[in-house]
Amino acid sequence: MKTFKKISLAVCASALLLPSLSQAQGTYQGVGPKEGDREFSIGGAGKSDKNFDNGGFGLSGDMGWYLNDRTVAGVRQTVSWAAVNNGDDAWQGATKGFIDYHFGTEKLRPFVGATLGAIYGDGVKETGTAGLELGMKYYVLPTTFVQARAEYSFLFDSSNSAGDNYDNGSWDYVVGMGYNF
Repeated sequence: MKTFKKISLAVCASALLLPSLSQAQGTYQGVGPKEGDREFSIGGAGKSDKNFDNGGFGLSGDMGWYLNDRTVAGVRQTVSWAAVNNGDDAWQGATKGFIDYHFGTEKLRPFVGATLGAIYGDGVKETGTAGLELGMKYYVLPTTFVQARAEYSFLFDSSNSAGDNYDNGSWDYVVGMGYNF
């Protein structure tokens, strides 16, 4: 197994240990969403290839609906400017569906999730994208949080190319804030 895949698996496995940390802090009531709530968040977004040679920055917005107290599904829109090594700078966009599972009921809520969508814009081949993500939300008020999220996405235009392109993916990361209503 290649080193990059080993590191990706280690990061995902580490995310599974986070619930035990959040449970050890005791129960904090009255914070966070409940089933049927909606969520809106906005943040600064960054993107880089797997070697961090090329990258960009932009804005990301999410709108989600809580299926239960811990699971949110929604739509994410990102618009970014990209610096391309030995090429022209360009704008890019991504529209993705997502589902995230949150651990714990505390102010600090780690989460893991998956995305599926499309990327488009200058300097990129318009294609499908899928990825796994992990992150944390911290509730500063009962319904308002700050968050950090990282996602590894790979590109595909057919089911055969999805497996081939895993090693040619990109990192997307967001730091922002949001609220439940």
